[in-house]
Amino acid sequence: MTLTDDLVAEIRFLSLFNLASHQEGLKVHHTADAAMIGAARRLHEKGLIDQVDGGYLTDLGIEAAEHAQRLLTVLTSRADGLALA
Repeated sequence: MTLTDDLVAEIRFLSLFNLASHQEGLKVHHTADAAMIGAARRLHEKGLIDQVDGGYLTDLGIEAAEHAQRLLTVLTSRADGLALA
């Protein structure tokens, strides 16, 4: 699978959610970056967020955001002692 600009924007959008509080949502204003506006729309169409302009994560969205944020944590963590051959 190829990471398209749209998928990267969706992952970026999911990474913005505070998973410690499911009572916190996001609002994408009409003046926001076009990539974020599009990401919100697509995530809503996929059933991951409850509003076309952000809102709250659905149950599926929570799971996706957890995976996205874990992946970003792993990829940005320092890999002490690991050497790539």
